[in-house]
Amino acid sequence: MKEHEKDRKNGEYGEEGTPGKHDSHNSHESHPIIPLRGDYRTLLSFQKAEVVYDITFRFAHRFLSRGDRTVDQMIQSARSGKKNVLEGSKAGRTSKETEIKLTNVGRASLEELLDDYLDFLRARDMRLWNKDCKEALFVRELGRKEPQTYELYRKFVETRSAEVVANIAICLIHQANYLIDQQLIRLEQDFIKDGGLRERMTRTRLAARNGNKSAR
Repeated sequence: MKEHEKDRKNGEYGEEGTPGKHDSHNSHESHPIIPLRGDYRTLLSFQKAEVVYDITFRFAHRFLSRGDRTVDQMIQSARSGKKNVLEGSKAGRTSKETEIKLTNVGRASLEELLDDYLDFLRARDMRLWNKDCKEALFVRELGRKEPQTYELYRKFVETRSAEVVANIAICLIHQANYLIDQQLIRLEQDFIKDGGLRERMTRTRLAARNGNKSAR
């Protein structure tokens, strides 16, 4: 079972999931030093962030003027959102603090991108979808499909107006942000419970020392 299938929640913009607990290495069942991590591609937060990047790349090149600095800014924000979730997941094997920090950076980047899309609509007097309108509900249904890939949205992104594509992106950013928020809560809880690498190493040394004393 994939990590995000273990814990499901309903977010503001549709059904969402959070990453499941990480498994421990078999040779250190009681006091794992470097726990195994799930494949970041199974994280729904990463999948959503990747779709947001794919949509943003096409949106910026299709609807923004060549030479507009916003093109690079939006693409970079979308890339940062995706890459920091990825890097945080990988860094988590040895540093829970780094995982939390990078995941937070990814969340902040997506928030900046969200504001760019909102600016785009507002400056052009375009409609921002209400979260319960029929269009947003349709995107919400697509957001329940797994895995989340750009192919689910391709025909809409490549054929609909700038207003529609921007609103699709906004819906997906809200979903990604919700997922990352839940992921951060879980990471912080795990850190409070288990500590970081240094604490795990200390527990493992103490367990080994106590085990040796018992064997004497």
